[in-house]
Amino acid sequence: MRLFMALAIPSLLWDGGPATAPTLKQHGIAAITVAASRAAAWQGVAGISVAVADPSQFTKVMTPSLARYPADESGPTRRPWVNSNGWRFLRNPQGNYVYDAPGAASALAAAEGFTFGVRALIRTDDRGLAPLGSMLALLRSLDGPRHPSLANIGFIDDGTDASAEFMNLLVRGNLLFQVLHKPDPRMDLNVTLGAADYPRSEAGRPGLLAERVRDNLTDDKRLLRIYGSEEVVGRLEGGNGVARLYLLNYGGAKQPIHGLRVRVLGRFSRQAAVIAGSQKPALVDIRVADAATEFTIPELTTLAVVELAQ
Repeated sequence: MRLFMALAIPSLLWDGGPATAPTLKQHGIAAITVAASRAAAWQGVAGISVAVADPSQFTKVMTPSLARYPADESGPTRRPWVNSNGWRFLRNPQGNYVYDAPGAASALAAAEGFTFGVRALIRTDDRGLAPLGSMLALLRSLDGPRHPSLANIGFIDDGTDASAEFMNLLVRGNLLFQVLHKPDPRMDLNVTLGAADYPRSEAGRPGLLAERVRDNLTDDKRLLRIYGSEEVVGRLEGGNGVARLYLLNYGGAKQPIHGLRVRVLGRFSRQAAVIAGSQKPALVDIRVADAATEFTIPELTTLAVVELAQ
């Protein structure tokens, strides 16, 4: 299980030479991935573990971020827009991915790749080494095995761009789903683009379809609810009376969220948190009642990981 966790932690894809080793160590980065053409130069460099990969064999994904629109800007929406790769990872969880994530975006990229459990390389610049090193240290500190992803919505993916955008809106709405090839009767809800409730004629309005999914599922059956923010994406893993919740704040590099209220379906009497940037992470206003557990995270920058147990 420890090995599984290590494999899930993203790696720095580094284009620099051995002369940069002291800088990497300064920022707590002791493992890197390089292209084969650079591997020989790194042989024998003390304190740096080097893996070799061909970046051309990795799928390039966008830099995760949050787009905020000025109040006077005209357009279809003024709501913040989360640029997440989550739908892509759920469509192909076995894929290999590479980010170009300069500066502070390196930390969010590493957190996103880890949250969705994919193999990811992070290419960044000198400004990104410190935030990336801090995030990798946090990810390495997480203990215990990873559990299966929890979902109660089955999404039958036909591989089209329309389904991709549909999934993107479900991810952003924290409607936890599993990609399927056919309906699963064990799910509370199965969703197929082209079905009566989700006609292809409305594929150009995926936000409307996502709201219909929410209505059909009902809020009482939602595994995860996040109140007061459209900038946070959550993923939930669990089994055998325990759960682990990952919360990604896509705007956290510029604007932390204060007082984030979260509801997880299930009664969990024990709770603990690891929160990026917090020396003494703690959950407040905890309430376990009505078949759910609610709590508040006082401040969320980039990532919080909440451990729950019955």
